[in-house]
Amino acid sequence: MDLAYTAAEEEFRARLRDWLAGTLPTLPPPPPAGDWPARRAHDSAWQRRLYDAGYGNVHLDASPTLRLIFLEETEKAGAPYVGANFVGLLHAGPTIAAEGTPEQRERWLGPILRGEEIWCQGFSEPDAGSDLASLRTKAVRDGDAYVVTGQKIWTSHAEVADWCELLVRTDPGAPRHRGITWLAMRMDAPGVTVRPLRTLAGSTEFAEVFLDEVRVPAADRVGEENDGWRVTMVTLSFERGTAFAGEVVACRRTLTEVATRARANGCWDDPVLRRRLGRLHAEFTALWRLVQWNVSEAAATGGVPGTGGSVFKLRYSQARQELYDATAEVLGPGALDLSLPWTRERLSSLSYTIAAGTSQIQRNILAERVLGLPKGR
Repeated sequence: MDLAYTAAEEEFRARLRDWLAGTLPTLPPPPPAGDWPARRAHDSAWQRRLYDAGYGNVHLDASPTLRLIFLEETEKAGAPYVGANFVGLLHAGPTIAAEGTPEQRERWLGPILRGEEIWCQGFSEPDAGSDLASLRTKAVRDGDAYVVTGQKIWTSHAEVADWCELLVRTDPGAPRHRGITWLAMRMDAPGVTVRPLRTLAGSTEFAEVFLDEVRVPAADRVGEENDGWRVTMVTLSFERGTAFAGEVVACRRTLTEVATRARANGCWDDPVLRRRLGRLHAEFTALWRLVQWNVSEAAATGGVPGTGGSVFKLRYSQARQELYDATAEVLGPGALDLSLPWTRERLSSLSYTIAAGTSQIQRNILAERVLGLPKGR
């Protein structure tokens, strides 16, 4: 493990800082949080700026260390997040880069990097969320296409997506971790119906997706038929390994702001609160080091994060909830005001121990793959 940066990596950091300092003041104000068509346009325009400046491919072609530097510096500078491009840039794109054919990489990666096409994630189902291997959406081969029927839920950004990374069951007689296939499905294909879901915070970045005999070309299958579970593990390792790196930087900034607010309104006089914020500071410092450790491991093993991603996800999701509980204590009655960013973030944080694999799933992964404990029946 090597956590030191090379001269070339530090030069990349300095060049990126200069570009951000000159570019961010020229950006238009972000659109309202609930206006997803406008947010798609805003997020895509930012991605196009990154692409034109030579940073568009950082999530796919750069080393894990450069990717981490990029996430750290953009978050520190207050640059727009990936937003509507979240699934394409951080999940589907890296998976296609690692597992797709040359033709598939040529077809899909360019539009993702230029912000031209938005992807959503079609993994969870009403009876198969955390237990992903229980998915029942089926795909039957018919000539040169698969005919897909079923339902997905908590489909991120389905309301504005052009493509969906879709998991389907292609061999219902196989053991449940086999017989699964990873497909790329057009969201405007006949038979696709999207119904937005309103979250606790009032946002609608998730949706139910109903699939009624949707035809997906066999050429849009990533990986081999019935090998989708292995391909999915590549996707999820990216999600748990580096996709939250920028959020750790944001949480450290929020923690500083909370301490400043507490000093101003008198909450700082409470020694219990001071001790709580101090422990969170240590937690997020350690989580950042864990991100660096995971990136260092990924760089040494071919670019795909390992089980350290589950260690990170398990602790980060809990620490984030504790951070925003602390913001509520400092805000007092204002913590009920949904117009405040900290209030919305607190509500959103409740999903973190469920999204991207529940904490129970992460504990199972670590018990089996790190500690070598036997699998449950």
